[in-house]
Amino acid sequence: MHYAVTARFKPLTAAEFYGNLTDGTLQSQKPDGEEIIASMKRAKISQDGTVQWSEVCYCQTPLQHERETVYDHFFEDIQTEE
Repeated sequence: MHYAVTARFKPLTAAEFYGNLTDGTLQSQKPDGEEIIASMKRAKISQDGTVQWSEVCYCQTPLQHERETVYDHFFEDIQTEE
């Protein structure tokens, strides 16, 4: 499924997240690391700090694995829409 996602960075986590995006940490994550990288390349940050991106996910619960392993550590107020 394709999802539109909105979220906000948790305080003081953006730099760590960027590091994980660029140092290969997320690229090597299976099964969804490459999709996370591709999704973040499409991401936009609005003036109010909301991050918006689109992502393909086949989990029963939208972004379940991505949230458990990555997104819940760095983001809050995560909303998904099919």
